[in-house]
Amino acid sequence: MADRVTVIGWDGSPLTRAATAALSAATLVAGAAHHLALAEVPRDAERIRLGSVDLAARRIAGHRGSAVVLADGDPGFFGVVRTLRAPEHGLEVEVVPAVSSVATAFARAGMPWDDAQVVVAHPRTLRRAVNVCRAHHKVAVLTSPGAGPAELALLLDGVHRTFVICEELGTARERVTVLTSDKAADHSWRDPNVVIVVGSGPTTASAGWIGGRDPARPDGVRGWALPEHAYHRTGRGPAGDDRARTAESTEGESAGMRAAQLARLGPRTGDLVWDIGSGTGALAVEAARFGAAVIAVDRDAAACARATAAARSFGVAVQVVQGLAPHVLERLPEPDVVRIGGGGVPVALAVADRRPERIVTHASTRDQAEALVTALSGSGYTVECALLQSVDLDTSAWRERERSVAFLLCAVRSDLAP
Repeated sequence: MADRVTVIGWDGSPLTRAATAALSAATLVAGAAHHLALAEVPRDAERIRLGSVDLAARRIAGHRGSAVVLADGDPGFFGVVRTLRAPEHGLEVEVVPAVSSVATAFARAGMPWDDAQVVVAHPRTLRRAVNVCRAHHKVAVLTSPGAGPAELALLLDGVHRTFVICEELGTARERVTVLTSDKAADHSWRDPNVVIVVGSGPTTASAGWIGGRDPARPDGVRGWALPEHAYHRTGRGPAGDDRARTAESTEGESAGMRAAQLARLGPRTGDLVWDIGSGTGALAVEAARFGAAVIAVDRDAAACARATAAARSFGVAVQVVQGLAPHVLERLPEPDVVRIGGGGVPVALAVADRRPERIVTHASTRDQAEALVTALSGSGYTVECALLQSVDLDTSAWRERERSVAFLLCAVRSDLAP
């Protein structure tokens, strides 16, 4: 094993005294081409082009002498330190950090970043990174070849965002470009780069107490599966009437059913949720409050307006699409989990064709439930069904005010089912 392993972050600034001392004593230096070209790298040191960090770690583990690994920015923030310290390599490292590329990017943009989400985009994680950009108002994306600004923009089709694209930070070729997301796909971008994706959602007005997404939520409302009136208030007419309190409030819209559906959907950051037959928009807003990206679909223009108003009222990003399912679903991006609020077997089959991890829906009668179970089971899903009954009580007299009964169905893709 190497006698000493030092990881040095480099942000384009002159190396610190500690970094220079470690490099001067190095007998092995690993890094990218621009790192190995630094004047401080000893001429007689063994040099390793840093492609696979795992391969470099194995070389370092078998080296006798002092090893240095050079990396851009802060090597402890989505950097090489995690891989080098992995148990299979057994390396103990000293770290000389530099300013992270994310901090530098926000500095170039003149923006605070304690309220930003930070994601890494590889070709295999690009879709989830895009979903975070859909759901949050400020996201820094650490890109990679095949998952850069152009690819981000293409997958954000129909969602307006502003891109601040920072290329080759800390080098003589550094460039910062600001443009709208619909223009980013028309350009070629140099790697490595950081993309700051900014939306029109809520911003942090004052200093918070936690980095990233504040769990206190921007709307200040505690809890979830809120009562129906919390969402109906956003649909009132100009005279304050209750025209939003219509027959839209079915058993699929009740707070109890919504809670059960959300519990089985399990929306989380990085997911894309489809809410088909969104009605008042209550479930779409709830899913967005968990950090997921959400597309709410409804054929009724008034329902779409209510969903838009509810999302605005609660300070979350929900994309609302008016159209008739299943046809409107063809142009939507791939979902992770789907809630079907109506449409029966044809919609369920169309959703199953897109292979989401989970599909949650409900039925009013046993015949409807059996038809849905048969359709989803035949499409490669393992389906569970429960009969839910809820009774709303007037506690002043302990009288029953309202009773609802519905079949709740949760379909999990069979290759993922326990």
